Amino acid sequence: MNTRVLVTGLGAISPLGVGSEANFDAAAAARSGVRRAPDALVAGLADLLVAPAAAQPHELLQRRDAALDRATQFALVAAGEAMADAGLHADNADGERFGVFVGIGSAGATTIEQVYTRYHRALLGSERERRSATVVHPLLVPRMMANAAMAELSIRYRLRGVGNTCSVACASSALAAGEALRAIRGGWLDAALVVGTEAMLTGGAMVAWNALRVMARPVAADPATSCRPFAADRSGFVIGEGAAALVLESAQRARRRGAAAHAELAGFGASNDATHLTLPDTAGQVAAMRQALDDSGLLPRDIGYLNAHGTATEAGDVVETRSIVEVFGDDAQRLAVSSTKAVHGHLIGASGALELLLAILAMRHGVLPPTAHLEHPDPHCHLDYVPLQARRGCRVDAVMSNAFAFGGSNAVLVARRAPELTR
Repeated sequence: MNTRVLVTGLGAISPLGVGSEANFDAAAAARSGVRRAPDALVAGLADLLVAPAAAQPHELLQRRDAALDRATQFALVAAGEAMADAGLHADNADGERFGVFVGIGSAGATTIEQVYTRYHRALLGSERERRSATVVHPLLVPRMMANAAMAELSIRYRLRGVGNTCSVACASSALAAGEALRAIRGGWLDAALVVGTEAMLTGGAMVAWNALRVMARPVAADPATSCRPFAADRSGFVIGEGAAALVLESAQRARRRGAAAHAELAGFGASNDATHLTLPDTAGQVAAMRQALDDSGLLPRDIGYLNAHGTATEAGDVVETRSIVEVFGDDAQRLAVSSTKAVHGHLIGASGALELLLAILAMRHGVLPPTAHLEHPDPHCHLDYVPLQARRGCRVDAVMSNAFAFGGSNAVLVARRAPELTR
């Protein structure tokens, strides 16, 4: 349990850009990736908003990767950057002691929709088309299964250590990071590649999310500003897509190879609300946050910045505010909190990894990304939510990142400076 776990590599592709630094720069500048949905996605829905990735993942990969599911493509792009950032490649990674942990909410969504669409269109077509309805690629199942991204990453980098795919909606990749942390601390692994990925901008998914009544309505003057966490005029979140990746290593392994670190991943907490499928619960969130603090050995006053789950839903933002107040007590009013979902949207399974990455870079750069578009705060959300503009020149020694999911799954991560190795 004395093993310290360092973050030695970062990678990202999201609505904010390609590359971890590009993502952080856009978040700090409050440059929104939210936009009106293209006609192909509207599916009869009015006023639909999405946050598409800033680049097409297949264009950043080899031709052989074009047939992979879009979520797996995103994972490969983010992982490629993170592994290179850590100075690791397939020929020098310690494969037997190096695992892969992936978080994804709705695996294979793009592939599944394409197959169903083709199948039903063929059945309604000519006789020749009907005969071809069942002719599909023989590797279709492994490309759309939940562990497709993990399998591809393991093969690509020859990582043979223990790994897993976590799928608990919006907490998926935060849970994946926590499980990787535990595996390294417990001696099962020396290193792990952690990836959160999601690609569900499909017509079918949009219809389903719309039925939950949690999606933001467009702001007529500027649709890009429509996601407004903690604001009195908030109306919900915007579905995004992309991936984020982190390389975790034991401090001993990082020292042996002379690796620099972005931070130490110091604490993890997880819980289940056990109350409701969609309504958040303060007790469950508080339990996960306190576990993460206890696991890190830090006190509430040691946390300088918190990247909130902050979905901009009516109930979610108020409940999270109450949870933060209960955990941080008197320190809650001086704590800087923001929700970067205002600009990159809700990446569901990829959110936890992306938001942890942004929190780590906030600590490293001394720049706290703002909660964009927060012009009229909800009086029930009364904390320092870093409204509108980034806060620069801030000394932060520890950060927290919250991920609270439909189904009641909660995962919280704490990272701190690693003084002897930090870049």
